[in-house]
Amino acid sequence: MLLLVVFGVVRVVLVLQANVTGSYQAVGAIFAVMIALPWVLLTREGRRRIGIVAPRWRWLPPALVSGLVAAGVVYVVALSFWGTSIENPFAYIALSYTAVPSPLEESQRLVFFLIFAGIGVTFSPLGEEILYRGLAHESFASRLGDRGAAFVDAGAFAVVHLAHFGIVYIAGIWTFLPLPALLWFTAMFLVSLLFFAFRRLGGSLWAAIVAHAGFNLGMNALIFFAILP
Repeated sequence: MLLLVVFGVVRVVLVLQANVTGSYQAVGAIFAVMIALPWVLLTREGRRRIGIVAPRWRWLPPALVSGLVAAGVVYVVALSFWGTSIENPFAYIALSYTAVPSPLEESQRLVFFLIFAGIGVTFSPLGEEILYRGLAHESFASRLGDRGAAFVDAGAFAVVHLAHFGIVYIAGIWTFLPLPALLWFTAMFLVSLLFFAFRRLGGSLWAAIVAHAGFNLGMNALIFFAILP
């Protein structure tokens, strides 16, 4: 619980600040610290217990595809309600890509996509899955069981993602978007359960990491090829 609170508060503050400045280096540093946690806090047996073991390889392709599909579902639902306005979470997140020129030349689109997708499928999937589906889940599971722990870490995961969308910064003004935020919270809660399901099916955190990477890959593909002009 302490890890969730500390990393959650620090991350929310840094993400909200980054939404103003356009600089996400400090957020990346938080993911790097998350990745290091098992080697700082746990023994080899502890790392094994949280799922840092070889996966059942057959589950990795379904995990990747499921993450991609989940991103598509979130986009289609948001698109049906709000189009590509800032009430669509992917459209708002696209605004944070300040390093991308607008309009984006077609010759540059694939290059920028590969850069942002490369970052999106590494740092956050590794850091978040180690913290939420790894350390936090196993800690809570000893008292709440797998199902209870899955709901706790999914809730914590969804709450911190409100800093990425829900609480928005537009034209120098902070605004809370209740219905879009509810959709985003629900989506993050459900994909968190999806990631946990693949952790169990794959017998390893690697399966959850791949599913998470698939979601981020799908989100970036939609941002670059469906949203950014």
